[in-house]
Amino acid sequence: MKMKILLIGDSCIDEYQYGTIERLSPEAPVPVFKLIDKVSLPGMAANVRENFRALGVSTLFVSSDKSTKTRLIDIKSKQHVVRIDDDKILTNPLEITAIDPAMLLVDAIVISDYNKGLIDYKIIEDLRAIYKGPIFIDTKKKDLGKFNGCFVKINETEFNNRTSTNDLLIVTLGDKGAMFNGKVFETVNAEVVDVTGCGDTFLSALVFKFVETQDMEKAILFANKAANVTVQKMGVYAPVLEEII
Repeated sequence: MKMKILLIGDSCIDEYQYGTIERLSPEAPVPVFKLIDKVSLPGMAANVRENFRALGVSTLFVSSDKSTKTRLIDIKSKQHVVRIDDDKILTNPLEITAIDPAMLLVDAIVISDYNKGLIDYKIIEDLRAIYKGPIFIDTKKKDLGKFNGCFVKINETEFNNRTSTNDLLIVTLGDKGAMFNGKVFETVNAEVVDVTGCGDTFLSALVFKFVETQDMEKAILFANKAANVTVQKMGVYAPVLEEII
């Protein structure tokens, strides 16, 4: 039976503008960016959905109006010149009444919380009260103790800035791998081209393998491999199962 996930979270459009820089502006001491090409891709929670799709997972998706993140990238060096964020911040968070009970007939719930207003603590509490399966949360919020009983995935910077901890905390450590229950799961060194979206890849791969095996250590090792594929690509990228294996 095909795996099914309920995914809730903030989305954006990731726009990549590729060009060259060959001179400074005569108007100010800033580089002149000559645009050559542009690509728009789904980002944030929408990128998590794309990663689930690449793994063959059926996804029920609840999201918000999309923000836009525009990145200017120098083609020669593959370096970001600047990122321009046009954020859509919601003032009315998602309520449990917006979730159809039929949507809870899934293998797991995944929350991709970029702190843009869609997700608050109450919706997590309400979901945890009525849903008995695993809940995974990738969050920018700092009070992680309110998510006890849920698997919480954050990065190392977010770990250092947290105001409380969580009983099921998974911390991604960049090229050092990931940490769970005080144990570090190392990853293979890779040539990093772009880290954009690698956290989304890690999250989706983690959920996929945990639902499949019910083994968190196996899930983390698999997620490390998946993220390793993504960082070797320019822009957000969703690896398929064969690439990860």
